[in-house]
Amino acid sequence: MAARIFLAVFGLFSLPYGIYCFVDPGFLADFAGVAATSTTGTVELKAMYGGLQAGFGALALFGALRPAYAPTILLTTVFQCAGLGSFRLMGALSAGEFSSYTTQGVAFELASTAIAFLLWRSLSGASAARSAV
Repeated sequence: MAARIFLAVFGLFSLPYGIYCFVDPGFLADFAGVAATSTTGTVELKAMYGGLQAGFGALALFGALRPAYAPTILLTTVFQCAGLGSFRLMGALSAGEFSSYTTQGVAFELASTAIAFLLWRSLSGASAARSAV
């Protein structure tokens, strides 16, 4: 049940954020300090901040609604969030700057990594125990 709750919360955060980033990518300029300087840049913001974020959210919601897929989706979330969080952290360290957006992003992504991993391990262990019987 904890895995489904986590995936639902993660999905309900990520899907609307992605949709909003797609509809109004210009808001990222003030919110995150990220702005497009060309039409291609706007398309890229819509794809990466909009589509990818919405995809993360939709996948998480699918896992919340279909428990059989939850372990796989939790492991996917581990890799997604670990990549985002660790590279965001390395970027901030190399730039020597931690804005509030960056700090919140690192905290959310690395906490999500840890929670998703622990839940995945819990479900995987339960699954292995059932199949051993």
